[in-house]
Amino acid sequence: MFPNKKIQSLIGQKIQVEMKGDKNMLEGTLVSADDYLNLYLTSTAEIIDGERKRVLGSVVLRGNNIIMINPVN
Repeated sequence: MFPNKKIQSLIGQKIQVEMKGDKNMLEGTLVSADDYLNLYLTSTAEIIDGERKRVLGSVVLRGNNIIMINPVN
């Protein structure tokens, strides 16, 4: 399955995203994604060392800064 098709299937679900740089995880509900895998998340929280540190709310993540995307059960 192509990455953008897989990401489109996750819309409306809670996901975790690992970003380049600080190696922290973000967790939120995926609202939309485009062909460049830019993501729009709501109810987003920053997770550091396995615990929620701060609530960010709505965020837009640039696709070329994303390392990994995991669905949350």
